Amino acid sequence: MDNRETLPYGAWRSPITSELIVGESIGLGDILVDGADIYWIEGRPSEGGRSVLVRRAPGGTTEDITLAPFSVRTRVHEYGGGAATVHGGFVFFSNFADQRLYHQVGGLAPTPLTPQADPDRPGTSWRYADGLFDATRKRWIGVREEHGGAGAEVSNALVTVDLAAPGPGKILAQGHDFYASPVLSPDGGRLAWLSWDHPNMPWVGTQLWLAEIGADGLPAEPLLVAGGVAESIFQPQWSPDGVLYFVSDRTGWWNLYRHDPGSGARPLCPREAEFGQAQWAFGQSTYAFLSAEQLVCTYREAGRGRLARLDVATGNLAPLELDYTDFGQIRVAGGRIVCRAGSPVDPPTIIAVDPASGAVEILRCSAPAAADESLRRYFSAPVHLAFPTENGLTAYANYYPPANPDHLPPSGEKPPLVVKCHGGPTASASTVLSLGIQYWTSRGIAVLDVDYGGSTGYGRAYRDRLRGAWGVVDVDDCVNAARHVIAEGLADGERAVITGGSAGGYTVLAALACRDLFKGGASYYGVSDVAALARDTHKFESRYLDWLIGPYPERADLYRERSPLTHADALRRPVIFFQGADDKIVPPNQTEMMVEALRRQGIPVGYLLFAGEQHGFRRAENIKRALDAELYFYASLIFRTRLSF
Repeated sequence: MDNRETLPYGAWRSPITSELIVGESIGLGDILVDGADIYWIEGRPSEGGRSVLVRRAPGGTTEDITLAPFSVRTRVHEYGGGAATVHGGFVFFSNFADQRLYHQVGGLAPTPLTPQADPDRPGTSWRYADGLFDATRKRWIGVREEHGGAGAEVSNALVTVDLAAPGPGKILAQGHDFYASPVLSPDGGRLAWLSWDHPNMPWVGTQLWLAEIGADGLPAEPLLVAGGVAESIFQPQWSPDGVLYFVSDRTGWWNLYRHDPGSGARPLCPREAEFGQAQWAFGQSTYAFLSAEQLVCTYREAGRGRLARLDVATGNLAPLELDYTDFGQIRVAGGRIVCRAGSPVDPPTIIAVDPASGAVEILRCSAPAAADESLRRYFSAPVHLAFPTENGLTAYANYYPPANPDHLPPSGEKPPLVVKCHGGPTASASTVLSLGIQYWTSRGIAVLDVDYGGSTGYGRAYRDRLRGAWGVVDVDDCVNAARHVIAEGLADGERAVITGGSAGGYTVLAALACRDLFKGGASYYGVSDVAALARDTHKFESRYLDWLIGPYPERADLYRERSPLTHADALRRPVIFFQGADDKIVPPNQTEMMVEALRRQGIPVGYLLFAGEQHGFRRAENIKRALDAELYFYASLIFRTRLSF
């Protein structure tokens, strides 16, 4: 006998509430290792979004290293990453409130190594990221971003900060627009790093440099090892025996290479798979060394991530048979692989893996409630779809059907559809369990997470589909993805909405303003005026739009045509907007211009402005309020369902 209750799609009762999602959930950021000690950074919504460095000792005990009010987070490039360094028990970190670099030993209080401002240059300040500790010379080496007074240009450089002589840092390399990934050879005699220049982003073109370090501690004339304006280099790293490795997309796919002096770069395992990632943040890692002869790596193929051992001499790639489908932050500690992993039924989790047996130990889970078997019954598993799109091409998406063991829909009814647009736009949809997605599916609402053209994970040619076509290709692919599942009978086309954040928010607004498929949507800190973004955004992305749309102001006509604000008068669908008051990437005025345009026309519109939030929400109360507000907005205006709680 079937005891399930019949309720309309969208009205199902679910235990996956916004309170559950924010109650125990944390963000898991960078992983670092120091001998057998393992460190990671936790973002804690319950502590106002504070980022905490946590240490796990070999015996299994864990402790918070950075206590309140310190928050381990850097604003270099605004997106940060690489905010902490550990070596021999020494900890170095950037503190979010003042962006100074701090030094901490054992349980002692942190002490600042860098000044907060330059007394000789009013308005000048510095930010630090992506560091390493040069033990031979007792100094920190990393990226410094200098901000001058009003109107001054932001400058980036590689610098060193000496423990014995704290200060803003001594420059090791400068002259390029951006720097990242400094790595020191095991003997301390050679330094490698990445640089790139406007208008390139790091996934378009980067350069890998190598220099000998002289007796004065300064690098000699650097040698260009790999890269250029049309080759993206990712994660240079030294092997234990002093050989430089890196990832390059010179073949159209991010593959692993070894630098052999005299003979150049040698590919380790040529494959139509992605062993690298888009460098939106510092500190990313897709491989690490188990020994000089063997490394462990993650790669993405056909929409799925794998973890594997690689013999560097033979190129033999041996995947580990694990239940996880997504991997990042690959490290090695005490002979074990340490990484962040997830799957359709596992949220982001820090795990340790025995490379020989594949045995897994869970060190930290981002959402402990997800391990509850009674809750897992409500999880919807994604189906990876390939669907036809413009110009005879194929694009991809993950489709999540409604799932709830307690309810059935009325006969013949099709579920409402939420189409998700990931940010970036050079990023990708993830197969890792998101309680935010399950919040929808467990209520009887289908979710379609689209990897539109320009997404990572499918090779360079797929990423390059978005060159000059932002606001066209992404919109077409989201529309065609929705049309595909609607035509397959998997969703109700009269109750289809679209949602996304940042660049995904732009795609939402462009789709609502310039297409007629979706019945409404939600924009989380989305771009509405791309010309204003080109004029006002931060340095890291200030020329990104050259690649996505065209040079500005030379192609101001394209910017007008691609801006949702230009077409606001044609928008006839309800939209709800969510915005951080302190957002420097997409300032609030971007959102408010669109809100006012819709209000003038009498279109139903919602607007929630969150004080103290930046680009992405970190505070529990704001995450909860936004999720519930989006559901109520759709339910009352589009889905035509009465919510059941």
